[in-house]
Amino acid sequence: MASRQVKQTGKNDDDITALCGDWGRASKQQAIQDIEGGTHNYWVQVPGTDKVDVVVMPADANRGKYLRTDPDKTPSNNLDNLPDC
Repeated sequence: MASRQVKQTGKNDDDITALCGDWGRASKQQAIQDIEGGTHNYWVQVPGTDKVDVVVMPADANRGKYLRTDPDKTPSNNLDNLPDC
């Protein structure tokens, strides 16, 4: 399993559409497959924060599966707050 640091994200309204880093770009669908299949894990660490994993959240009545970081006290490492890719 390769470990991939996420430094940027693609966004569309309130949805993360891609994860990006020095390793390249993964669409939302590819990242979900990677995480669920154990191919890659994705994580975020901005200066001054701890490393947080990107996780797949289950589908609900309003939308399908989606990506987010493990909650912590630092909003700067949230996927929505990373620069666009």
